[in-house]
Amino acid sequence: MPRIESVDLNLLAPLHALLEERHVSRAADRLHMSQPAMSRALQRLRAALGDELLVRSPGGYRLTPRAERVQAELRQALPRLEHVFSAEAFDPATAARSFRLAGTDYTVSVLSGVLLRRLFEQSPGSTVLFSRWHHSVFADAEHGLVDLLIHGGAPPPPLRSRPLFDEGYSCLISRHHPLAQSSALSLEEYVGCAHVVVDVTDGRQGHVDRRLESLGRPRRASVTVPYHAAAAAAVHGTSLVATLPTRFALAQAVPGVTTVVAAPDEIGPMTYAMSWHPRLDDDAAHRWLRDAIVSTLRSA
Repeated sequence: MPRIESVDLNLLAPLHALLEERHVSRAADRLHMSQPAMSRALQRLRAALGDELLVRSPGGYRLTPRAERVQAELRQALPRLEHVFSAEAFDPATAARSFRLAGTDYTVSVLSGVLLRRLFEQSPGSTVLFSRWHHSVFADAEHGLVDLLIHGGAPPPPLRSRPLFDEGYSCLISRHHPLAQSSALSLEEYVGCAHVVVDVTDGRQGHVDRRLESLGRPRRASVTVPYHAAAAAAVHGTSLVATLPTRFALAQAVPGVTTVVAAPDEIGPMTYAMSWHPRLDDDAAHRWLRDAIVSTLRSA
């Protein structure tokens, strides 16, 4: 049996036309070929298959038994081949796709409610797996372990990225903190406080600590925790300052227990983005997910 590598797949269309039309001229017209070219294709097919395929009879050409079996196979195989080479379609209503996302607990809190509502309304059979953020999460995306990352700052190459929104920072503190009545903290006041730091990567809180270090004014980490929610909980009844994305700080504030004060202007806002590996650029399901995230955030 010849291997597929040794078969000229350009002969599939002429073979299909010849077996359907059972006539060289009509098969040539069907494929917009010349009759001599179709005759040459028939000779090559006969040599490749070791069979005459079409034999003359008083009423015209007839198929050999081998040709009849080949024709039956082609009726099943050709639609499958056309599907392989056709543009991939994704119907969220009938899909059962599993999407793997990674982000901090802050990004999950921002996206999970409105996004999951939209996803499951449009694609009830799909599933979403949120993974925790860790120091090698970008490598996970490169290795295909995660489909999409939601994060602050820019990803390393070769990952693609699309900005989603900008988020400022605020300080969550106990209502008994000496600075609780301030509307905003100056940089001097801020660096003089005891801080609870969210360990996003390598013991640092990404944008916040990079900005402070670039100013030559690093803060003192009295407590380091793995999650934004843990940082918010740590300030209750203490002198600690938790520097959190503003919408998260406002959501975590407990009336009569904690209060929100603007962070120093020098820290500034951070751009959050979604990132993915280039191999997923043209994946129909992944494009749908990315578009759903963008439209959800725009309408939120």
